[in-house]
Amino acid sequence: MNNTSRRLKSKMLVHFRRVISAALVLAFALGASGAVNAQAYPSKPVRLVIPIAAGGGTDIIGRLIAQKLAAAMGQQFIVDNRPGAGGIIGSELVAKSPADGYVLLLVPASHTINPVA
Repeated sequence: MNNTSRRLKSKMLVHFRRVISAALVLAFALGASGAVNAQAYPSKPVRLVIPIAAGGGTDIIGRLIAQKLAAAMGQQFIVDNRPGAGGIIGSELVAKSPADGYVLLLVPASHTINPVA
C-alpha cells in the first residue's frame, strides 16, 4: 500500500467515525426527547387563526384544512377569522399566544411580516 492510499483510507475512517458519532448523538437526542414529550398532540382543541375576512379564498382553504386535520387527528380545529390592520391583528394574537402548538396562523403567500411593538 502506498502513502497516498493510506492517507485516503485514514481520512475515510475519520469521516466514518464522525458520521457514526453524529448519528448516535442524534438518535439519543430524539429518543430522550420522545420520552419527555410523550403526551399525545393535540389533547385539546386547536385554534387556526386567519387574519383575513371570512368568505375569501384564504378562509375557504383554512376551513378545508381544519376539517381534514380534525378528521385525521381526532381533535377539533377551530377557525378564528381576525381581519384588520393588514393582518396585524390576527398575527399579533398568534405571536402573543403560548408557544404550545395550540394556536396556529394561516396566511396567504402575499402576507408580509410587519414589526409589532
